[in-house]
Amino acid sequence: MQAFQLQSAIEQVADYLSKKINAGEWRDDMPGAQSLAAQLGVNHKTVDGAIALLERQGLLEGQGPRRRKKIAVLHKQTYRRSLTIAILTSDLVDFRLDYMVELQHELAASGHAVTHVTRSFTELSLDPKRIARMVKQTKADAWIILAGSREILEWFCGHHTPAFALFGRRRGLRLAAAGPNKPPALAAATRTLMDLGHRRISLLARKRRRLPEPGAPEKAFLDALEAHGIEPSPFHLPDWEETVEGYHHCLETLFRYTPPTALIIDEMPFFVATMQFLSDHQLRVPQDVSIICTDSDPAFDWCHTTIAHLHWKSRPIVMRIVRWAKQISQHKTDIKQTDTPCHFIPGATIGPAVKP
Repeated sequence: MQAFQLQSAIEQVADYLSKKINAGEWRDDMPGAQSLAAQLGVNHKTVDGAIALLERQGLLEGQGPRRRKKIAVLHKQTYRRSLTIAILTSDLVDFRLDYMVELQHELAASGHAVTHVTRSFTELSLDPKRIARMVKQTKADAWIILAGSREILEWFCGHHTPAFALFGRRRGLRLAAAGPNKPPALAAATRTLMDLGHRRISLLARKRRRLPEPGAPEKAFLDALEAHGIEPSPFHLPDWEETVEGYHHCLETLFRYTPPTALIIDEMPFFVATMQFLSDHQLRVPQDVSIICTDSDPAFDWCHTTIAHLHWKSRPIVMRIVRWAKQISQHKTDIKQTDTPCHFIPGATIGPAVKP
């Protein structure tokens, strides 16, 4: 039988602090001895002794007299902790997207816990102050923001918790991000429509994609129009209230007088709503109006009629986020932004423009 050994108070505190360090409780420096003593309800000399013991064991490093001990660099590089990762989406239904389901599965398989916030930033009116309150009330080591506005992503840039921008207005910001490289593909789609004789083309996108200025894909669309001698106007990138009623009112307005001959729809839910609108108004695709979706969706594989859309693979994006989580779990900084190739896939939902 192994001999039973009683631990001294110093050894007990050292063991407790070691477990806290291994759990990622502190990232750089240890709290002061007085603060730890108050938390643990022991004499500060006991804490001093425990810290000295951990320093001898190589877990802590001295930084000079009367300065806090530093957690050893070697330990920080090799230790990998489990993270609690919160995901903030545009709509709660986004959690059902195939790549979001895959992402949550891969993060869980890597040992991380994924927590869903109870409200989307659309429900919070895209208000950074309201989102800030929610973030502070949510226990999380890192955040993933799906399709965030510029203002929201800028707020996360200034927040101390690591964040990853999945899609959204991420360009030029100092935070990790990934998404499909849509501008060249959207420009190609626009040129294809114009080669088919289309001039009345409307791109329907969320407000945060249009304001305070068009995003990179939307700008590529407008630039392609201008390159063909078409002066961009609100008709081409219309404004609409981001509600079901607002979206259908926008479509009603567009088709009331001089209807578009082609529609480019951002996001799959709006594409489905648009197809229903066209069916209800007995408008045929593509005989009366051509339509393109800027999203890539597995549902398209089940359609007998091929859908014109922008195609990109989600797997590289999912694994990029998993690698980012690994870096964060090892206390490393990762603010790299990556673009996944994106291509325009012509389909049977586009055809020659209707002659006036």
